[in-house]
Amino acid sequence: MSENFQSENDQEKEVLNGAEQDAAAAQENQENEAQEPQEETIEEKLAKSEAEIADLKDRLLRQMAEFDNYRKRTMKEKAEIILNGSAGVVTDILPVIDDLERAIANSSKSEDHNALKEGVELIYNKLMHILEQKGLQKISPKNEPFDTDFHEAIAMIPAPSEDLKGKVLDCAIDGYKLNDKVLRHAKVAVGE
Repeated sequence: MSENFQSENDQEKEVLNGAEQDAAAAQENQENEAQEPQEETIEEKLAKSEAEIADLKDRLLRQMAEFDNYRKRTMKEKAEIILNGSAGVVTDILPVIDDLERAIANSSKSEDHNALKEGVELIYNKLMHILEQKGLQKISPKNEPFDTDFHEAIAMIPAPSEDLKGKVLDCAIDGYKLNDKVLRHAKVAVGE
């Protein structure tokens, strides 16, 4: 009997050992199965990331090409504006040129110098009016304080009175501003 009991005990141990081994194998299989989907998701994530990187690279290259085309187009437009920017002013001055040509043609025929002078003054006034409409302003600074932003001193003259010291006594050549930007400084004599 004791042999029987021992053999039953051994059989139970073997069954238990087999069951434990089966349970351990099942658990290992579950872990392997759980790891396999994770490996697939990591691979899927990697593939998605690579696809996203490729898409971003493509978009970046397109944006860079588009910006380069924009830059070239704006440079070309800017060059055209610079070349043709004065066309409006020149078109407005053409009637003045016509008037000057008529005055030159008629100057040899006319003996009246006052009429010729009046005609030239009218043409001058017409030209100045057109340029003033375009934003040109004359700098004629006689008896104003000397200002290096608008005046260029070409001579220093003794001031006839104390209140004229540091002021413009004479303007040799008028200056001009276009929309508050000095195109040419007025050449002046300053009292000292």
